[in-house]
Amino acid sequence: MTLEPSPVATADLHRLHARLTAAADAADLLDVAYRIVDTPVGPLLLAATPAGLVRVAYAVEDHDAVLDRLAADLSPRILAAPARLDTAARQLDEYFRGTRTTFDLPLDLSLARGFRREVITHLPGYGRTASYAEVAAVAGSPRAVRAVGTACARNPLPVVLPCHRVVRGDGDLGRYVGGVEAKRALLRLETAA
Repeated sequence: MTLEPSPVATADLHRLHARLTAAADAADLLDVAYRIVDTPVGPLLLAATPAGLVRVAYAVEDHDAVLDRLAADLSPRILAAPARLDTAARQLDEYFRGTRTTFDLPLDLSLARGFRREVITHLPGYGRTASYAEVAAVAGSPRAVRAVGTACARNPLPVVLPCHRVVRGDGDLGRYVGGVEAKRALLRLETAA
């Protein structure tokens, strides 16, 4: 005779998770908090450390794989803690509604080092685009065009640090971590505002 486990109500699971999150937070055991938000370009995973927003990931990046990578690179003490990311979620919602043109969030850039960090801190402003060559020049290495492409592809904070605004010199959109359609949608959103 096989005994079936008794079903646990969803509400009970949510209460248990909330207690676990609160206890981990109170004991300073929560190093990376995350949540998933629905957006016009698909679900985005948001992750934050106590220093700030550390990762934004598209679904095509495989959210579970991103969480595994965060556990390896930052800390295994990761927990879904949506409240910690309320401000980031609200600002993303405002951006997608066309009422926000810049993000005002503390950022943890520990996943971007060296020239990659230099690139993602020199991206064009809202509603503007720049070529990979232009960004390379502004970042201080005019001949590092391919490295700019790599930096954009590995940007840990897409949308918030807008690598979607970097295009090829011939005007073609080029590649994007969230896919070309997401890049096109973001650029269209910014020119419509």
